[in-house]
Amino acid sequence: MLPGPSNSLMDVAGLRVGHAQRVGGGYRTGTTVVLAPPSGAVAGVDVRGAAPGTRETELLDPRNLVSRVHAVVLTGGSAYGLSAACGVVERLADAGIGYPVAGGVVPIVPAAVIFDLGRGGTFRAVPDATFGTAAYDAACQGTVATDGGAVALPPSVAGVPWGRSGTGSPNGGTGAPGGSPDGGTDAPGWSLDGGVGSGSVGAGVGARAGGLAGGVGTASVVLPGGATVAALVVANPVGSVLDPRDGTLAGARYGLPGEFDHLQPPLQAEIDAWRPQNAPSFNTTIGVVATDLTLTKAQCGKLAAVAHDGLARAIRPAHTMTDGDTIFGLATCAGPEPDHDTLQEVLAAAADVFSRAIAHAVLAATGHEDAPAYLDVFPSAQRKQT
Repeated sequence: MLPGPSNSLMDVAGLRVGHAQRVGGGYRTGTTVVLAPPSGAVAGVDVRGAAPGTRETELLDPRNLVSRVHAVVLTGGSAYGLSAACGVVERLADAGIGYPVAGGVVPIVPAAVIFDLGRGGTFRAVPDATFGTAAYDAACQGTVATDGGAVALPPSVAGVPWGRSGTGSPNGGTGAPGGSPDGGTDAPGWSLDGGVGSGSVGAGVGARAGGLAGGVGTASVVLPGGATVAALVVANPVGSVLDPRDGTLAGARYGLPGEFDHLQPPLQAEIDAWRPQNAPSFNTTIGVVATDLTLTKAQCGKLAAVAHDGLARAIRPAHTMTDGDTIFGLATCAGPEPDHDTLQEVLAAAADVFSRAIAHAVLAATGHEDAPAYLDVFPSAQRKQT
C-alpha cells in the first residue's frame, strides 16, 4: 500500500484543513478546522478519555437525528476553547451551508479540545470565535498568510502581525513578530496555514507529548481497491510517545515502506539522559479519521473506535483519567459502500494511519521552553545521509 499524494487528511477528496494559531503576548494556542464538502460528511465519534471537552458529540449517536456534519473543530484552550466552533458556525451559516430548517440552515460543527492552558504564559489566553473564523478562512483559501496580507482577517486579528505557517514552524513567515518560532515577546503573533501543515500549527502549537513538543500530525493510505483512509491528530498526551525498548517513536512502527526510513534507534546514552520533568498533568489527544467510501453513521463510529487502537499503540499510557481522548470518524461518501472485506481493510487502516499521524506530529513539532523537539533530545535518531 502507498500513501495518498500528500500523505495527509486532504487526500480524502472533499476535505479541507485550516490552522490558525497565536504565539506571544501570553498566547501559545490555536485551532484546526476540518471542513467537509458542502453537503456534509457522515460522522461518528468515540470518546475514550475520562476528562473530555467536546461539543455536539451526542448528536453523532446513530440513534439521533442528524447524520452529516459540515465541519469538525479541534482546538486548544480546554473548555474555554469550545467557543472557537462558533466562528466556524457563523462562516458556514453565511455561506448557506448547514442542516436545513424553516428560515435557514443550522451548521453542524462538533468539536473537541486539548488542555494547553497557560503554556504561553497567560492562563486565559485561549481560542475564541475569531480563531475558528481564521482557521475556516485558511481552509477555504489554501495557505492564505502572505507577506502582502491580502486576505481579510476577522476584526480582532486585523492589524496584528502574522506570517505564513510552515511545517514545524508556528510563525515561520516574515510577517511574524521577531521572525522567531516563539513569535516574539513584544506582540502576539497570528499565523495561518491552509492545507497539510503539521507540527506546531493550529491546535497543536501549544501541545506537549510526554515532556516532548507535541503537535498536529497527519497521514493517509490508499487501499488496494482504491479507497483512501487518512487521519489528522493533535498529539498532546501525558503518556510517552516513545518505544520503551529503544527510544524510537512508537507510532513509526506502523509506517508504510520508506516513510520513516530516515529514522533509527537513538544512542543509549541519549535514552539514559532523557528525564522529562515537565510532562503535562492535564492532556488529551484528539483527531479525525476519514475515508472517501460511503459509510453509515454507525460505521463511522466504528471507524473512530478502531482508530483509538492506533492511538494506544503510539502513546503509553492512553485514555487515562486526565485525558479527554476523542476521535471523530468521517465518510465523504464519494465512493461506493464497502463490502465486508473492504470494510475490514478500512478499519485496520484507520488504526495504522492514526499511529503514523502521531509519529509525524511529534517529528514535525518545534521545540520550545519546557518541551524540546524529539530530534533535539535524540539527535542520533536521524540517519546521516550517505
